[in-house]
Amino acid sequence: MDGLKPGDPRYLKRRVKVCSLDVHPTEKALVVHYEVEATILGELGDPMVGERKECQKIVRLRSLNANTDTSSLARKVVEECRLIHPSKLREVEQLLFYLQNRKQSNDNQEKKHISPRDFKPYTGVELDEEASIGSIDEYIELLYEDIQDKIRGATLIFQLARNPDNLEELIQNETVLGALARVLREDWKQSVDLATTIIYVFFCFSSFSQFHGLVTHFKIGALCMNIIEHELKRYDLWQDELQKKKKAYEELSENQNLKKEHEKSLRKYQSLLIKQEQLLRVALCLLLNLAEDTRTELKMRNRNIVHMLVRLLDREDGDLLLMVVSFLKKLSIFLENKNDMAETLAVEKLAQLVPCEHEELLSTTLRLLLNLSFDTSLRSQMVRASFVPKLSSLLADDGQRQLSMCILYHISMDDRFKSMFADTDCIPQLMKMVFDRGEEKIDVELISLCINLAANKSNAQVMCEGTGLKMLMKRAVKLKDVLVMKMIRNLSQHNGPTKSLFLDHVGDLAAQISEQEAEEFVIECLGTLANLTIPDLDWELVLKEYNLVPYLKNRLKPGSAEDDLILEVVIMIGTVSTDDSCAAMLAKSGIIPALIVLLNAKQEDDEFVCQILYVFYQMVFHEATRDVIIKDTQAPAYLIDLMHDNNAEIRKVCDNTLDIIAECDEEWRNKIRTEKFRWYNGQWLEMVENRQMDETGEPFLYGEDGESFGNRDLLERPDLFYSPDGIISVDGAISPEFCMDFQSRELGQTGYSVPDQEDVTLSAYGFRPYEDFFSNYTTASR
Repeated sequence: MDGLKPGDPRYLKRRVKVCSLDVHPTEKALVVHYEVEATILGELGDPMVGERKECQKIVRLRSLNANTDTSSLARKVVEECRLIHPSKLREVEQLLFYLQNRKQSNDNQEKKHISPRDFKPYTGVELDEEASIGSIDEYIELLYEDIQDKIRGATLIFQLARNPDNLEELIQNETVLGALARVLREDWKQSVDLATTIIYVFFCFSSFSQFHGLVTHFKIGALCMNIIEHELKRYDLWQDELQKKKKAYEELSENQNLKKEHEKSLRKYQSLLIKQEQLLRVALCLLLNLAEDTRTELKMRNRNIVHMLVRLLDREDGDLLLMVVSFLKKLSIFLENKNDMAETLAVEKLAQLVPCEHEELLSTTLRLLLNLSFDTSLRSQMVRASFVPKLSSLLADDGQRQLSMCILYHISMDDRFKSMFADTDCIPQLMKMVFDRGEEKIDVELISLCINLAANKSNAQVMCEGTGLKMLMKRAVKLKDVLVMKMIRNLSQHNGPTKSLFLDHVGDLAAQISEQEAEEFVIECLGTLANLTIPDLDWELVLKEYNLVPYLKNRLKPGSAEDDLILEVVIMIGTVSTDDSCAAMLAKSGIIPALIVLLNAKQEDDEFVCQILYVFYQMVFHEATRDVIIKDTQAPAYLIDLMHDNNAEIRKVCDNTLDIIAECDEEWRNKIRTEKFRWYNGQWLEMVENRQMDETGEPFLYGEDGESFGNRDLLERPDLFYSPDGIISVDGAISPEFCMDFQSRELGQTGYSVPDQEDVTLSAYGFRPYEDFFSNYTTASR
């Protein structure tokens, strides 16, 4: 056997081994993974050097659709692709079947438009010849000729760049990209076709992250920004020129020459516009790819990329608009870009795209609006741009329903805009969706929107029309659906005809209040019942029939349940206490001492304190329970201690309750007056006491009989007043009302003016300097 020599085809031995088949993650294509093992043989045929490389081949299936016969297509794929062995036919058929039935995700649909293979050369520069990687040097030479040759050379290079397999080889040729960048920098203003084709080439490289550094090295991104800015100015000049010719034609409509000139200019404008929009589209695609690096994106933002994109929203080309909206969507996740969009009124321009026939553009626009809807001011712009009815009309579209619902949910978070939904067909559609779910779980976006809208009175009336409330109650009770019950609770808070509809469902709600039900479901049922302040409702009958009093009393114990449940129990007690007989029943059951214990335990929680005090107010309001509160409990003492609380609502409830107590009980009336006097004159009293201590010392802390003033009524201490001025009567008595009137006139002249209540930095919580004066009865502290 003769020895092998270099150049002999047997000198290099190659072997291909197919490893696996898979489907492409985003495209309708098969991916063939294989290994190439290359071995260099010696002169005697023995292996000397070996190398193994993993490769893959993508088999694109452009003809694959819902009606394709996968068996026939599988046979064709196996026949034409030598890498796939005939034994793999069954596997190929299964993969094709999977691809045929795979749903295209929205994200993949958005990315589809930036795939290099989806681009075709502009119609004005299509060539009959086929590009070859071996002729790359000839194409580079064309870039040094005139404009037409440059266009031809760039177009042939673009044909090569469209195939990702050629990119590595193009990079290895150091001249080609440098020449293209030079031609683009020098000649882009001379030919739109040339600029478009060269940017196409660099776009192919920008589609792969590993080549971004190369594109940035030639400053193609900055050049594209310049091109976009220039083209926007050109567009404005075209518009001005067209407007002038149109105006001249309209003023002299009988002049046929002006008419022909205007029509000629319009045709020329339309032709130029098509080329310009193609250029803008590919330039934006390239910039969007480069914006993967946030540092590069920041540079674009500093050059007002957002303002440029918003200006392009006025265009009509669907593909360009899709690119613009996609770019804005990516930028919108950053605060600075979002603020720029608010400043340029981007939302108003987006309104013309919703709805539209371009499904992908519509979906991308909704995603952008969803990002922007997290901002309160931009939600206001959406409402002004009539997005509520626009989005409501899209709820019937399965493809856009979820996005529309999410945006509407964000809008519904603002109470100012809730009422606008009542004038659209949004609520009937939402109710239909809820009922159509049957016993299946309702989508969280749907029920969340319903819960928000139910908080508005007008919307609630629409929701409860017909059998709406009955159907909701049926679903909530049967499925123990917490979110639907939360929606019902919101519906129950509105006065008027809506609340009266709940009379038929009180029994169903009361039956759910038990130890066996889940706490979160019981919370919503209690909250709904607590909202039912209906005169015709017999609460005593409800409490007895469903044996609710023991449950309510047990749940008042601190730690017996979650705070949310205990709070709803307190609110429920406050609601049923509006009825005389119910208030008496609760008082006899020992609920008031339980409330006082709870008040001590939750003294730092203003909501608990306020609701417990409201129960006390209801109890003293009724004659049947008034004596129980005043004489059998220490509730009045707690009220006195809390009447100067920092919370305005707590002070209001305390004042109203103490006013009733003061009218009915003389002893508590004096104590209340004393505390009010002490509060309003605290600083003056402290100054008088300190002066007496300094001048006379210890003996003046006691009266003539040796009794400490700390054990006597404050208003019976005549030494604290200026008797020589005739302020007090002979017996030393003085009323707080008199002092309050006096302090604003004469007392200020003496130098002992009393500060306004808001200026006193005393607290109802903790230690008080004057607390010893209450030694004759118990006080509460928070």
